[in-house]
Amino acid sequence: MYIFKVAVVGAGIMGAEITQVVSYAGLPVVMKDIDQAILDKAMDHIRGIYQRRVDKGKMSPGDMASKMDLITPTLTYDEFGDVDLVIEAVPERMEIKKRVFQELHEVCPESTIFASNTSALSISEMGTASGRPEKMIGMHFFNPAHVMKLVEVIPGLDTSQETVDDIVMFSETLRKIPVVVKECPGFLVNRLLLPYLNEAVMALEEGAASAPEIDKAMVEFGMPMGPFTLMDMLGLDVAYDVGQYMGEEYGERMKGAPLFAKLVERGRLGEKSGAGFYDYPGGETETLEQIIRELQESGEVPTGTEFSVDRLILPMINEATLCLQEGIASASDIDMAMIAGTGMTYHGERMGPLAVADEMGLDVVLEKLEALRERLGERFRPTWSLRLKVRAGHLGKKVGRGFHEYA
Repeated sequence: MYIFKVAVVGAGIMGAEITQVVSYAGLPVVMKDIDQAILDKAMDHIRGIYQRRVDKGKMSPGDMASKMDLITPTLTYDEFGDVDLVIEAVPERMEIKKRVFQELHEVCPESTIFASNTSALSISEMGTASGRPEKMIGMHFFNPAHVMKLVEVIPGLDTSQETVDDIVMFSETLRKIPVVVKECPGFLVNRLLLPYLNEAVMALEEGAASAPEIDKAMVEFGMPMGPFTLMDMLGLDVAYDVGQYMGEEYGERMKGAPLFAKLVERGRLGEKSGAGFYDYPGGETETLEQIIRELQESGEVPTGTEFSVDRLILPMINEATLCLQEGIASASDIDMAMIAGTGMTYHGERMGPLAVADEMGLDVVLEKLEALRERLGERFRPTWSLRLKVRAGHLGKKVGRGFHEYA
């Protein structure tokens, strides 16, 4: 099915940027919210994205006006009678999303595809509320949506192949890179990022290193920004909610660091609230140090641990091997998703976690994980698939075969 008209429900930052991406592709798009002030702010944000293109000489003022004219902001469902696709971008709460899809089912044509921009929640569960589970799919954009190329396409248990094909094709018309991912909590990129981010917070709260030291080390490794800068940009409330959900689903290895809850309780939600792991503006903050001291003195967190880049990167690699083992995505798609979704590099080359493991040597990865497990706990337990590769002599690039094949 060709998609001629799109609607976006939710006009926060992600909703606004998804709307901009659709309009930039030349399609009419309805953007709905329940708050006029939020709609106005979203239109200003979209206008700002286009204005920066005009200022750089990448677009004429007339083209900008034409793109803006494709957008219809609204507080009602009156414009939804002929939409081919609705992308939901409301807060990350299952009950809110279900209610939205129930409302959409009443106002949209039977042929309309429903897509959720959720970063972690179950597409199949939303499908039960949508009244059209075969038309329900995940379409997860990455922040900032107008810049990042990756779109995770997540079929639910009842999603039809036609719906998957339509969304893959539509994502390509938006000049995005679609990666089809088997449904699981956190899908692919966030599932791999969470152990990395959580381990950074654990190292921080245990006094192993400061936030600036950890951020600097990870940028030097090859991440485009450090974990604390990234979490402050995304919002600590969002990170906390996703972490809580994934901790419930995956158990101990995804259990959230206590510092997350302490920061959210104090309203330190990142850039949007003026303070998170850092103060904005201002950078480092004594408040964070005080919260960490309180955690340590209460005995909630251990002390005396050490920080290393391996401590953050190896859990990500380990989770990637588990995703491969579970058939969540292929090795090439796992690496492509991490490159396109996070900008990950290694030694100056664009490289995902499984390729990094091949470069390091799978025997070396296994040995280091076992050492971290001995020192820090079961969350570092190597996966069966990693052990199998090593036992079979598939040690990575140095022998021509690991998670990828090498000439």
